[in-house]
Amino acid sequence: MPRPESLARPVFGEIVTLLRAAGCVFAEDEAQLLLSEASGPAKLTEWIRRRVSGEPLEYIVGWAGFCGLRIAVDPGVFVPRLRTELVVSEAVTLLRKNRMAGAEPGAVVDLCCGSGAVGVGVASQMPVKELHAEDIDSAAVECARRNLATVGGQVHQGDLYAGLPFRLRAQVKLIVVNAPYVPTDVLPTMPPEARIYEPRISLDGGPDGLSLHRRIIGEAPEWLDPDGHLVIETSERQAAGTAGIMAAAGLAARTVHSEELDGTVVVGTLRSQ
Repeated sequence: MPRPESLARPVFGEIVTLLRAAGCVFAEDEAQLLLSEASGPAKLTEWIRRRVSGEPLEYIVGWAGFCGLRIAVDPGVFVPRLRTELVVSEAVTLLRKNRMAGAEPGAVVDLCCGSGAVGVGVASQMPVKELHAEDIDSAAVECARRNLATVGGQVHQGDLYAGLPFRLRAQVKLIVVNAPYVPTDVLPTMPPEARIYEPRISLDGGPDGLSLHRRIIGEAPEWLDPDGHLVIETSERQAAGTAGIMAAAGLAARTVHSEELDGTVVVGTLRSQ
C-alpha cells in the first residue's frame, strides 16, 4: 500500500485505498473532494496525510457542506452535521407559515452557533428582519462572523443569552439551537474525529446531556415574542427529556424525527398561541 509521502502525484484509486485503510467510510467521496480542492500535488499530499491521521475533512479543506451551502469551518470549531439540517428545515417551515399568515419577518437567534451554519441556513432560505448568532467560544465567534457576513447577520460572544442585545428580549421570532447534548460519560466513546479535534465545550452536555437544554429552554420565554418558537436539536433517546423541559418552562413541545437525516428536534411554542 502506498504511503502519503510517496505519492508525488496521487491518483484517485491510491487516495481511496489510503483513506479506506484509515477508516474513512466515504473514501471515494472524500478522495474526489481532496482532488478537486487541493491547489497542487504538494498540497494534496499534505491533505491526504492529515486526513489519514484522523483530522476532520472539513478542517482540511476549510469548509463543510450544509443545506447546499459552503460553510467556512476553522480548526477547533464544531463541524456542522447533516442531521442538523433538520433544525433548519423545521425553522424555515415555521417562518413560512408565519409569513403566509401575514406576519412580518422577525428576529432570528442562533444560540451555541459554532460556525453559524444553522443561522445562515435559515436566512438563506427565508427573509428575516435581523439575524443574530451567539457562542461562548472565541474561535467559533470569529468563524461565525465570516459566515454570517454573507447574509448580513451579527455575531456576539457570551454565555447563551448573555451575549445578545438586551433590546431583543420578547422580540425574537425564532430561536434555533444546536447545543451540546452528549452525556459526559459518553464522550470517550465518540469517534476520534470529534473527541480529539473538536472542542469539548461543543460536545459535552453534562451528566445526562441536557444541562444546556435546561438553561436555554428555561430562559427562552423571556426572549420570544408572542408568536415565537424554539427549535432545538436533541437525540431520539433524549427527545422525551428535552420535551419535558419545554413543558416545565411553559412551552408546548412537538418532536420531529427524520430517518433520512438521522436527526431529531423538539419544537417549542409559547402556550399563549
